[in-house]
This record gives sequence, C-alpha cells and structure tokens, in this order.
Amino acid sequence: MAVKSNLNPTLLDFTQSMDESGNIGDVAEILTETNPILEDMTVVEGNLITGHKSNIRTGLPTPTWRKLYGGVQPSKGTTAQITDSCGNLEAYAEVDKALANLNGNAAAFRLLEDRAHIEGMNIEMAETTFFGNEGVEPEAFTGFAPRYNTVNTANAQNARNVIDAGGTGSDNGSIWLVGWSPLTCFGIFPKGSSAGLHMNDLGEVTMENVDGNNGRMQGYRTHYQWELGLVVKDWRYVVRICNIDRSEITADASGSSANLPNLLFQASRMFPNINMVRPALYMDRDIETKLFQQLSNATKNATLVTEEVGGKMVTHYQRIPLRQCTALEANETRVV
Repeated sequence: MAVKSNLNPTLLDFTQSMDESGNIGDVAEILTETNPILEDMTVVEGNLITGHKSNIRTGLPTPTWRKLYGGVQPSKGTTAQITDSCGNLEAYAEVDKALANLNGNAAAFRLLEDRAHIEGMNIEMAETTFFGNEGVEPEAFTGFAPRYNTVNTANAQNARNVIDAGGTGSDNGSIWLVGWSPLTCFGIFPKGSSAGLHMNDLGEVTMENVDGNNGRMQGYRTHYQWELGLVVKDWRYVVRICNIDRSEITADASGSSANLPNLLFQASRMFPNINMVRPALYMDRDIETKLFQQLSNATKNATLVTEEVGGKMVTHYQRIPLRQCTALEANETRVV
C-alpha cells in the first residue's frame, strides 16, 4: 500500500544515508523507538533554511466533453502559496564524569543516560505535531489540530475531513488518519541540515552548583538540537475524528457512546487514493482500548489484524497500522 521508502523516506531513512559517523543515526533510531509518528512520517528537506514554501492545490481544472467540431473551454486549477516554518527544539544532557568512566565505555554510557533527554524531546515533538500553534507559540511549528479545527464547511473547505463524533463536553479526544507522502503530508527539516538533527559532544566541562549549594563537578555535556516542521500539501489526506467524549464511551457503543468502528470506517474511505500514501491511524491508549472492545462486541470476525512488522507486533485496521500516541491523551474542547 505504501510508497517505497526511497521515494517516501522517514527520518531514520534520511539519517542512515547521510550520517557517516553514525551518531545522528543512533539518535534517530532512539527517537523512532519512542515516537510512533516517526515510523510513518515522510521527511523532506525544505527549500528554505527556515522551512518550506509550497503551492497548495485549492481547486482542480475543469475538463470539457468535446463533440466533433466543438470547442474545449480553457480552464485552470487554483493554488495558494504557503510557507511552513520549522521549530527548533534543544536540550543539554549532562552526566557525572566519574560515573561514566566507571562503566568502562563512557560514550555508550552517556548515550544510555541521554535517552531520557531524547525521549523528552520526542514527547514535545509529538505533542507539537498534533497541537502546535505558531500563533500561540511562535518558536514551534503548527500541527494538525489548528489546521483541522472546524466541522463547518462554511468556515473551511477541509472541514469535509473532520468527522464529528458528537461529544459536547470538555474531555473529548480525537483519532487522526494521516496519509504520508511527499505529495500529500510530510515533515520538513531546514535546507542543508543533516535531517534537522544535531548532536554536539561538548566533552568534559565543569558543572556549577550541582548540589544546590554552589558545589562543582566534572562532567560530560552533550547538546541536542532537532529542527522539524509540518506541511499539509493536500488536505484531503488527513482526517480527524473529533469530539469523542471520553466519559461516554462504552465497550459496546451503546447509548450516547461514540461508535468508534463506524467512525473509523468512515475515515478510512475518505482518501482519494490510499494506495499512493503511507497511511497510519493515531489515537491514545484509552480510545484504542474502547475501539478493540467495540469491535469485539460488534462482530465475531474482527476487522483488526495483528502481525509482525520489522520485529514488532503491529495492529492494523483495513491494512492501516494503528499507532498508540501518548500526545493525544490531552482533553479537547468541542470542535464546532
């Protein structure tokens, strides 16, 4: 179903092909292990040092049925030029020199200790991918939610791809279906950078006030930097199922509960051509659990399939992988 990785590269694909030292590749591998979005997200080098400028298709040209000696009416599509920015996320990781040297392999020990900082960057990046808003936080990038923030087509054309699950409270959640490809939706990194990832070993430094009492310590310090943005080139390849009232969901979709299998089926049929993208579904753990329960109660022949992919067990719905995403645990107000 998906385009081959050399035509539809992920962050890991990029770093493995361009990083001779292997350091950035190691960081990308750790990021991918703890961030399910990176398993699917297409990554493209931006055409700007700060992001990417692209022409977004807003309308298609109209063809003409021509009879003999009849004319063809000229027409053209409509586009809008959009510039998407990259956010700049940074962290410093520090470790006691004596502790690192005790291990016998200081470099390996430092990378192991640094995983907490890398995972923290991952959590922030995942949250920004869905909820980032440059209007509120100019240093970040704009994610999916501010782009798909209405169910009313009078307000935005892409509201056609926002499915209302009916929740009216303030503890709602969303399921996202994204079709990743260089032609539809993709992540970006600044032009000329090493996939937007930078790891700078600052070596041994004297750390000040390590005990809160002006004490000093010799340690190792590493600087991590991640520059990433998001482009939605074709809005038809992102679907949001919003207003899923968490407090109302039941295992059998009874009463006022959202019927998750039905909503998911609607979403899975909305892409113009699912075969041209790498599709993936994103939801939090609680909504995923209720989905499994509702499917189990609704049919003896479940539409979920679990199989091994790349050494990991992955659950699929209609051949689309389901990704459990902690960033989507945040409660949302009703989308109108």
